[in-house]
Amino acid sequence: MPITQPPVDAVIQALTAAVRPCDVSVFRGQTRVVVPVERALDAFRHLAGAGFDLLVDVTCVDYLDYRGAKQRYGLVYVLVNTVTNERLTVRVFADDPDPTVPSVTSIWRAADWLEREVWDLFGVRFEGHPDLRRLVMPEVFTAHPLRKDYPLQGRGERHNFPVLTRDDG
Repeated sequence: MPITQPPVDAVIQALTAAVRPCDVSVFRGQTRVVVPVERALDAFRHLAGAGFDLLVDVTCVDYLDYRGAKQRYGLVYVLVNTVTNERLTVRVFADDPDPTVPSVTSIWRAADWLEREVWDLFGVRFEGHPDLRRLVMPEVFTAHPLRKDYPLQGRGERHNFPVLTRDDG
């Protein structure tokens, strides 16, 4: 017997009724939802319960100096319903001085390293993450290099790292 799932339109309609305010847009057949950070965990639980069982990606956009941006960091979550093959992009915005969003590791275990990468490179903290530590940069590195205000040439950190050669292997 085939598993039936509600189409993405019905899921979004139920989501907008449950999580307010919720901004929905569709472009070229792709649905995008913006949810407030205070209601993000409720929205993600609702979507997981409605069949969006695969978290494909979590990434971040730094909107520093972006014309018209109201908040600095836009977190982008890409979800898939593996039964209906529908995709959904969910955005959650955070701002300085302490950009924080709730962790979704309790809903999707795949979020573990994805959230760690965003924390490491952008400095967005995931509240409730079980092991939020650096993933790419060394622990002694104090900055977040994908922020738009981080200088392209660095801040002189590279002279502190040991030089590795092929012979060190």
